[in-house]
Amino acid sequence: MERTIVGFHQDEAGAWVAELSCLHGQHIRHQPPFRLAPWVLDEAERASRVGAPIECPLCDRAELPGGLEVVRSTRIFDEGSMPAGLRRAHRVAAGLWGRLHVEEGTLRFRAATQPPMEVELGPGGIQPIPPETDHDVEPEGPVRFFVQFLGRSRASGG
Repeated sequence: MERTIVGFHQDEAGAWVAELSCLHGQHIRHQPPFRLAPWVLDEAERASRVGAPIECPLCDRAELPGGLEVVRSTRIFDEGSMPAGLRRAHRVAAGLWGRLHVEEGTLRFRAATQPPMEVELGPGGIQPIPPETDHDVEPEGPVRFFVQFLGRSRASGG
């Protein structure tokens, strides 16, 4: 899944990490002859890459980034009260992740990742939802579920 580089920082070992619009970080290393990225060593070159697209395999696997906190939650929905829009392709906003929680019953989750994701969630099932990714849910009979939205804490500088 293609994301945008929004900045860079160095990790505790001094390696450069690209900060992505999806809230993941991706190491960019220049280690010839196997990994060639000499631009990461130059401040102006790094700055010129901000806004550039980059593949994020963690989003394709719907792996929740670390350091997120719950911003808000929906009410509990059932198969009759869930908004119709959840049954068709829709997206979580930029800068946020969703986390689907199934309390009772079974819910089918589909996402337009690469490869496409389709999972069946039963009671206690939890499914991260990447930002800006088409997805839908479909109840498989009676169900109770809710969605949490997660983002970076403003206090932590995110």
